[in-house]
Amino acid sequence: MKKFRKVLDGLTTSSPGGSIGSPSGGSAAGTPTATPTPKEIEIQETLVSENFQLCKTVRHGFPYQPTALAFDPVQKILAIGSRTGGVRILGRPGVDCYCQHESGAAVLQLQFLINEGALVTACADDTLHLWNLRQRRPAVLHSLKFNRERITFCHLPFQSKWLYVGTERGNTHIVNIESFILSGYVIMWNKAIELSTKTHPGPVVHLSDSPKDEGKLLIGFESGTIVQWDLRLKKADFRIYYDEAIHSVSWHHEGKQFMCSHSDGSLSIWNLRNTTKPFQVTFPHGKIQKDGRKESCKPILKVEYKTSRNSEPFVIFSGGLSYDKAGRRPTLTIMHGKAITVLEMDYPIVEFMALCETPYNNEVQEPYAVVVLLEKDLIVVDLTQSNFPVFENPYPMDIHESPVTCTAYFADCPPDIIPILYSIGVKHKKTGYSQKEWPVGGGTWTLGSHTYPEIIITGHADGSIKFWDASAITLQMLYKLKTSKAFLKPKPSEGRAADLVEDDPFAIQMVSWCPQSRIFCVVGISAHIILYRFSKYEANTQIVSLEVRLRCEAEDVISPSENENNPCFTESGSHSPQPHHHQHAASPGSGTTEGNKDSNPCLKVKDRMVRVPPGYQAELVIQLLWADGEPPQQITSLDVNSAYGLLAFGNCNGLAVVDYLQKTILLCMSTLDLYGAADPYQRLTRSPRRNRQSTSGLTELSDNQQSIDTDRSKSPTSVHYSTSLHNDPRVLPEPVVSLRASHCSPVFYLLDNDHVNGHCTSPTSQSCSTGKPRVPMGPEGPRLTRRGPGRPPFRKAQSAACMEISLPVSHTEGYASRRAMLQQLHGVAMYSHDEHHATAPYCWSERAAATESRENSFSRSRSSSVSSIDRDTKEAVTTLQFGESYARKSDTLPTPCLWVGTSLGMVLLIPMSIPTDHEERMEEPVTIGPSGTVLMLKGSVLRISFLDCMGALIQSPYEVWRDLNAHEDPDRMRRRKLVHISPSSSQHTCGEGHLAVVCSEKQAKVFLMPSQSCLFVHNITESSFVLRADVVSVCNSVCLACFCANGHVMTLSLPSLRPLLDVNYLPLADMRIARTFCFTHGGQALYLSSPTEIQRITYSQEMCDNLQEMLGELFTPIETPEAQNRGFLKGFFGGNSHNFDREELFGEAAAGKGSRSLAQHIPGQAGMEGMKVAACGVVGDLARARIALDERGQRLGELEERTALMMTSAETFSKHAHEVMLKCKDKKWYQL
Repeated sequence: MKKFRKVLDGLTTSSPGGSIGSPSGGSAAGTPTATPTPKEIEIQETLVSENFQLCKTVRHGFPYQPTALAFDPVQKILAIGSRTGGVRILGRPGVDCYCQHESGAAVLQLQFLINEGALVTACADDTLHLWNLRQRRPAVLHSLKFNRERITFCHLPFQSKWLYVGTERGNTHIVNIESFILSGYVIMWNKAIELSTKTHPGPVVHLSDSPKDEGKLLIGFESGTIVQWDLRLKKADFRIYYDEAIHSVSWHHEGKQFMCSHSDGSLSIWNLRNTTKPFQVTFPHGKIQKDGRKESCKPILKVEYKTSRNSEPFVIFSGGLSYDKAGRRPTLTIMHGKAITVLEMDYPIVEFMALCETPYNNEVQEPYAVVVLLEKDLIVVDLTQSNFPVFENPYPMDIHESPVTCTAYFADCPPDIIPILYSIGVKHKKTGYSQKEWPVGGGTWTLGSHTYPEIIITGHADGSIKFWDASAITLQMLYKLKTSKAFLKPKPSEGRAADLVEDDPFAIQMVSWCPQSRIFCVVGISAHIILYRFSKYEANTQIVSLEVRLRCEAEDVISPSENENNPCFTESGSHSPQPHHHQHAASPGSGTTEGNKDSNPCLKVKDRMVRVPPGYQAELVIQLLWADGEPPQQITSLDVNSAYGLLAFGNCNGLAVVDYLQKTILLCMSTLDLYGAADPYQRLTRSPRRNRQSTSGLTELSDNQQSIDTDRSKSPTSVHYSTSLHNDPRVLPEPVVSLRASHCSPVFYLLDNDHVNGHCTSPTSQSCSTGKPRVPMGPEGPRLTRRGPGRPPFRKAQSAACMEISLPVSHTEGYASRRAMLQQLHGVAMYSHDEHHATAPYCWSERAAATESRENSFSRSRSSSVSSIDRDTKEAVTTLQFGESYARKSDTLPTPCLWVGTSLGMVLLIPMSIPTDHEERMEEPVTIGPSGTVLMLKGSVLRISFLDCMGALIQSPYEVWRDLNAHEDPDRMRRRKLVHISPSSSQHTCGEGHLAVVCSEKQAKVFLMPSQSCLFVHNITESSFVLRADVVSVCNSVCLACFCANGHVMTLSLPSLRPLLDVNYLPLADMRIARTFCFTHGGQALYLSSPTEIQRITYSQEMCDNLQEMLGELFTPIETPEAQNRGFLKGFFGGNSHNFDREELFGEAAAGKGSRSLAQHIPGQAGMEGMKVAACGVVGDLARARIALDERGQRLGELEERTALMMTSAETFSKHAHEVMLKCKDKKWYQL
């Protein structure tokens, strides 16, 4: 039971967080308020550490960098190996398993033990592994490490326990699958070839047993040598020496001939009756030139020769095209009789495999499909139809269709949203697929009992948005939205648009979605926001466009009188919609923008009526404008509230609030102007001796200020400022103006080593550039407008999939590198020092040492002599949250508020007055303005959430979805139905107020509103920083979940902030994971584990316990098909392969033991029990051990009691038996 007592206003010493630190309380500019009566708040915290355990659940998407393919024709499951050591095993939809080799070595080859529930993998570290598939989570049973030879090829005959292993030296070894021990039987390369041969035949590239006789092994060497080895007689039956290198070999099912593919693009057929020369040599794609010679062709990397009962045999191969055309696409060729079909592929072919009806290689194969593994796709071709259509892939293999740039995860969605999205998305699916059932249908999967609607949203570099049904740990495509359709296509002749054509101007940076109201907002890389409404009907609509100039001018000089008469933001009433639906908001801290020729957005919105299909329909586009030849800074934060009808966004320049119902701009202010007189740092103070002024929204801290770490540990009331200083953000001391020589300060010069793609971006670095460069040429140097290279948005979209930058894990690596990482993570632009030098020479050697030491110590010296260094330092808006709250201490009732978190650890409260009546809401303006309330934390603010006084999560107010395009009862449809969840609506016993949970990259705090007292504070990390944080519901309670840059996943209880879980999950976190990691309710999270795959994890013990039930079964007991009756004549003349006993030849008794120095046996984990132990954490182990001990003690006690009862019963029975014996001893039989 946690008890808190409201503190008296103004007495911060009584706050539990007062000793820790920072000016956490309250309104810096507010007047003393009446002291409320202290009340006790009682919250029962139910979460304990035993409720948490971290484990992976499922991986979705296409296997990254695939290398190998295998198929079990009886179980009908497919396996794909990758270069990173991963193995994906696929069956029917829902059966999807991911395994990972601990070594991380690339998978070279896969071999199923057909219908045995096992898989053999050969890896690049020359190790063989045997996986047990008879469990939901496969485990390695055995491993065999080769020490002196490199593995090149493996072959496992059907229903055999002996695996043939070919090596780079040309030798062939034999491994017992059951024991994973090397046999003493070895086929040495020098015995396989003739003694007269002077050259080495090369590595083994093919091994297969003859369909006619299992005692004959066909060995193919890379140089072109082919040997058929008699395993019984231990000698070669025949040897073939061919001029061209061999890539693959495929048998005819009768075993009388085989086909080879060669490096010159030819196919050769060899008949066993005459092996002196090939029976036939063909160049399928080679044309005869004028001189009579064949043109050169590319190698045929693989060929498969499959027979059919009712038609000609199939010859399927990859490659072999001529070299005459450059840039030709990869192809798969299907030769069926005289017909040749060439299938062009979008990506290079890694491997292909024909799927046949029978697992026996000596029967007619009857191929029905071909699985083609491409570098970035998986295709299955239907061979039963003449046009060879492809099957529709039921797996989510197209996540990476365009590189993923952002992700969002929503659990426990409204149950009706998934069917609606699917019904609309299915109308836009591609057609022309095969009508037959997907051939990979193995395994079993059932819908578990612990399921609820879940949706994953992915944003992509081409501007597309994909909605995925993620319920029951599956993934299915629901709906695709193309945001680029709201804009005109950039033309090369349109100046700036010419740069955009080659890049990704529509790339998605972040999304905001309200499932209840179905309002959807998208932030793009070109500093644009699109607001969508959902409709089940198509409509004709015109997209409204608003243009905002959220920018700070550095060179505009404004007099004090102008400064007073022109506020930095305009009230909503002055922003009335224009007939052409375009608005320009005044720049923060600037005068007018009417005559600025640069005031143009990056993209052009369609200005005509457009026909939009059902689904999400664009209603409003908000764009930031160019200014002074500079592109707008990227947007770093976004929040939308359907109940208020408001949308807020911010970047490193400031904050803007838009009324999307009235299509007006309510607020457009620099971050500094939001403070008013409440700025605890008193930045950009006016020098009492100077009158020179310059406009800026950049954050300047006052003179004589200590480091940020020091200042944040003090209350604002404890910092003494000169009474001659006041809060005019447009006034700079004279040294600042005189030293303003270029875009960037020396600080940014030091950060050059950490920039990415020629620029740096960050919301937490508090650094962005603005204004025009100034080249000092005499006392008044001419101005030079220049757009430097690599500045957004003229760059390739930074896909989250292609980022491999390691994150700093400690301050010892330098704050600069951490800043650069965060710049790329959040996309706030900063200029590199190259442009700084190109713009103007700037001598900074006098302050270089001071600057470097200041950066390394993460401090901010605020003396007037070095204040110019922070001239371009900005305070970015990093998080926004709408909600019912108390903006001031004196408030007695909650009102609509906007909470603003910044990169300097500040939290600002902005109250709003919103008309409640529907008609008034559409006509009357919304009033909004800063309250002066400032809360402080250490580090950039990441997340803000609200709890009621019972500890329950308060959901933001929302509007119930209504279809504006519906035809029935228009009057009823126009009314808005709002759901307001007030902090005091469900807590009559607790009184007024609520709790605000604020998490930054360094610490978390819980504030009691409206008193603004800090109840709890917890320093999350010292050596690293938090990348993602969210307040989530787990086990009918709430907690704070955090993901740090050093790979730790942590959970904290609420509101007491007790650590519940701290697991070093990803020690080597990279930028891709940092950009895409997100938490959701129910103890789940996800991230982009590779450019093509999404990894889902859980940190809930309950879900870990139920995971086995939710996963699919890979192995299903199926009887092995019986072999066809070959008949007497075929059996007599065709050889007696069934009398071949491999155990006699390869067993230890006949062949002896294999060399111990050649291969080392490594025992694996013992099946499921081993996997359970490996997956459990220390806490889970201890809990389970304690429970097991308790149960054992209870069972022992019950056993002791039962034993005592049995002894008593036995004594009683013995006593009664003795009495009966004495009674009847002297009686005759007829007396009984």
